[in-house]
Amino acid sequence: MGALTSRLAALAPADTSVGYLLRLSRPRFWLYLAGPAAVGAVYAADGTADLVAPLAVGLFAYFLVPANVFLYGVNDVFDADIDTENPKKEDREVRYRGSRGVLVAVVASGALGAAFFPLLPPAGGAAMVAFLALAVEYSAPPLRFKTTPLLDSLSNGLYILPGVVAYAAIAGAVPPALAVAGGWLWTMAMHTFSAIPDIEPDRRAGIETTATVLGESRTYAYCAVVWALSAIVFGLLDPRLGALIAVYPLFTAWVARSSVAVDRAYWWFPVLNTVVGALLTMGGLWRLTYAA
Repeated sequence: MGALTSRLAALAPADTSVGYLLRLSRPRFWLYLAGPAAVGAVYAADGTADLVAPLAVGLFAYFLVPANVFLYGVNDVFDADIDTENPKKEDREVRYRGSRGVLVAVVASGALGAAFFPLLPPAGGAAMVAFLALAVEYSAPPLRFKTTPLLDSLSNGLYILPGVVAYAAIAGAVPPALAVAGGWLWTMAMHTFSAIPDIEPDRRAGIETTATVLGESRTYAYCAVVWALSAIVFGLLDPRLGALIAVYPLFTAWVARSSVAVDRAYWWFPVLNTVVGALLTMGGLWRLTYAA
């Protein structure tokens, strides 16, 4: 992802509208939404032809970039004031500029997601509605889940919903309940770990989150426990999945006991998540290719 960011910087400088929107969409995290969509499609497919169907390709493309513009754009609009205290906005991310063009792009990205409704079965449409609603209300009033401890963590199940949408689009039904539950737990822990570097900036801004309430050491413990629960749930579905997800509580324990700064460890997750997601996807592709 670092190489991708460098290429984006060369092709679209930050002082251009396109360059700013690309940075607002967090290129390092694009696969956090597109990855679940790919995994959902692979495990729903009856054959490789399903993976290149127009709807499957369109959903992957939407969750790769436009959905990230929508999710993080809403976040940046409503966090403009408190982001003045956030050091991540100095180099790896950008601060909201308050331009009308950005607002139009964010609204259009949400509308593009809604445009999939007529093409989706009821289960997929419901999952898309839930994704768009949580993407807004995580950051926006009146609910603004990100400022309510525990609900900030729970609401981040939105990251697994692209997988539900893609799975339903191909299979016509929701994924196994254990897969959804395990994925939801995984996203809860991932979100809360990502909030650890923001503990002090959030406290200075008067923002309460699960991480600010628990403090750093207990937040590590919370993440490890929730990730362990995720591994157990996935293990009930398939022991190999449980073993794969078990890397996360182990990694969390190592970071908590090591001298590695959490704000550095946080930026390793795009690589770790990409590797885990790739293994999940390859497992699904093996099933399609060799186990049929």
